[in-house]
Amino acid sequence: MSTRDFRQVDVFSTEPLRGNPVAVVHDADGLGEDQMAAFARWTNLSETTFLLSPTDPAADYRLRIFTPGGELPFAGHPTLGSSHAWLAAGGTTKADAPVQECGAGLVQLRRTDGGLAFAAPPLIRSGPLEPSVLSALTDALGLRPEEVLDAAWVDNGPGWAGIRVGSAAQVLALRPDHAAMPVKVGVVGPHPEGSECAIEVRAFCEPALSIAEDPVTGSLNASIAQWLAGHVLPASYIAAQGTVLGRRGRVQVETDDDGVIWVGGATRTSITGTVDL
Repeated sequence: MSTRDFRQVDVFSTEPLRGNPVAVVHDADGLGEDQMAAFARWTNLSETTFLLSPTDPAADYRLRIFTPGGELPFAGHPTLGSSHAWLAAGGTTKADAPVQECGAGLVQLRRTDGGLAFAAPPLIRSGPLEPSVLSALTDALGLRPEEVLDAAWVDNGPGWAGIRVGSAAQVLALRPDHAAMPVKVGVVGPHPEGSECAIEVRAFCEPALSIAEDPVTGSLNASIAQWLAGHVLPASYIAAQGTVLGRRGRVQVETDDDGVIWVGGATRTSITGTVDL
């Protein structure tokens, strides 16, 4: 057993305890995968991360990301929360902002007012959903086929499918059959014009991950932006997520002059201490 520094960081909300927490273990070199997985199951948060020495010279640190049900190559709120924790612990960047190494490769970050943002990684799977997958998702979500305005693979590592409906109210009213969910799916619908947020987002996971609904999801919001920003949605906007779960997630999406999509939000350390592993 060994003792390591630990932080729990709330991501995507300026209000305490209203975002999505991530558990971050510092200086995790030497921990085995079984130890990491066991700790992730114990925290029972949507993600638990481990900061390690980079293997790529271009990176400032390496990150491993675990859900209670297994490891992910990339996830958004753990990226922002872990970078916040690494900087808070005195991490020094090689450039102006951190570069993270993870299972999906290198992820560029930048500082924002009150938080951080990451450059959306490329989609590894896109295009229409197979009819059988769409049918199973529609049934699991309790939607009628005519309520689905668009659907596509929007996978940037975690395996997301995307479904677009006609309004934020429809998104908030969903009461899905989680046991029947065949794949991870994000559902998006617009708020009325003039609202604080352009869209409402909900993220549902298949049973194997032991997470029914993720409160606020950076990877999904990144892939939704790659799917819809600039035509269905503005090039830059704010997304709301977590409302049904009593959270107040706000995800800032910005498309820069080079066409890079940045996904960010507030980050706040909620717990600091040590953990015995």
